[in-house]
Amino acid sequence: MTDAVDPIVEATRPTPGHPRPYQFPAFERTRLANGLEVVTVHLPGRPLISAQLLLRNGAADEPSAEGGATVLSARALTEGTERYDAIALVEATERLGASLHADASWDAYSVGVEVPASRLGPALELLAEVVAHPTFPEAEVERIRDERLNDILQAQADARRRVEEAFNATIYRDDSPYHRPSGGTRETVVPLDRAGLARAWTRGVDPARMTMIVAGDLDGVEPVRLVEQLMADRARADGAVTPGPISAEPSPGGRRLRLVDKPGAPQTEIRVGHVGVPRRIPDFHALSVLGAILGGLFNSRLNMKLREEKGYTYGAHAGWDLRRAAGPFAARAAVNTEVTAAALGDLLAELERIRSERVTAAELRAARDYLIGVFPLRFETPGPIVQALSGMIVHDLPDDELATYRDRIDAVSVDDVLAAARAHIDVEGAVAVLVGDAAIIAASVGTVGFGPVDVIRDDEVPTEG
Repeated sequence: MTDAVDPIVEATRPTPGHPRPYQFPAFERTRLANGLEVVTVHLPGRPLISAQLLLRNGAADEPSAEGGATVLSARALTEGTERYDAIALVEATERLGASLHADASWDAYSVGVEVPASRLGPALELLAEVVAHPTFPEAEVERIRDERLNDILQAQADARRRVEEAFNATIYRDDSPYHRPSGGTRETVVPLDRAGLARAWTRGVDPARMTMIVAGDLDGVEPVRLVEQLMADRARADGAVTPGPISAEPSPGGRRLRLVDKPGAPQTEIRVGHVGVPRRIPDFHALSVLGAILGGLFNSRLNMKLREEKGYTYGAHAGWDLRRAAGPFAARAAVNTEVTAAALGDLLAELERIRSERVTAAELRAARDYLIGVFPLRFETPGPIVQALSGMIVHDLPDDELATYRDRIDAVSVDDVLAAARAHIDVEGAVAVLVGDAAIIAASVGTVGFGPVDVIRDDEVPTEG
């Protein structure tokens, strides 16, 4: 037996190819008389249709005293209508071979259905019933509220969730909705009742700010006519509200470190970052490439340094949570307790390096090729296409945003990445939040360069300052 490599095999080893041509599906917009917009996407050969009613009203738009009401109302929306109780609604949906669901995020509220094309009409009737006549049954509201309260307790015991909540509570001012979880805190969730969840839903019921998106094989289906029959008479609800600006101001205090003490923790959860940027920015594509190089790919700088070179962690990542207002930017890792300070120092050094040095041509090519290559894979079924269009609508992006994505990613240069890093990563203003064993790591992490360590007991919630 020999270890020699067959020269023919070696010579024919595959190399990365060129991305295949892809065009995001064309779509059409129709505006009904009451202001509701219908967006249709014809996808021949895709008989499972995805339809979604999008309301531009999210958790960021709710009063601070009712934090969590929007997310909880979405969970309760399909628990009963004037015509169907929860069980009857499930049975009616299943008879159509459909799935019906509602969801709410920071930015928007959606009610959707997936159904075979031949049964789209009856499925949209169910969706219209849910939208027009939800009852928010008291018993179901109580159950959903109790589930959220239990979830809040579980989050306190989960180091990863604990650090995320503490990080957001640290980087944002108290008057920003992003200061707390989208599902609310114990103080805001306990008082929520049926009326509060109904108000959260009603705030977004304004046809002028609602869009129905329908994607799939629409041959002979006429989705615009179906939507018009079911929803043309909808009017703005009495409690509807046009969302105003979202406060996303950073908390004062500059660069600092907070350590949430978790005695006996074998690992430390690390978050380093600051308030980031909204989705609608002119250098979004450069930011996407930057994020992939810094902490979005397996061979990203953070992962190669903290995992592959140092062996501190199973994975290190970084990125921007892009919302209607400025979401957080964070670099993150979970490391063994004894290497916390070293890992924190290396992480900080990588943030500084990507701002001061141009990325290599190989790094740029790998990131661009990845983003260009995976883009078509996201849209193999109607559901993700609907979600992508929802994002385009929520963020008021141009109609060609998705069609031009790959070309614009391909056009990002080394200088564009450097400019984005300098514009959107603020090392001097970065905050570090850790969840770990303070008795072991407090002294060492204080030497990394963030200043004095603010140690917080695990049952305390960080506030601004």
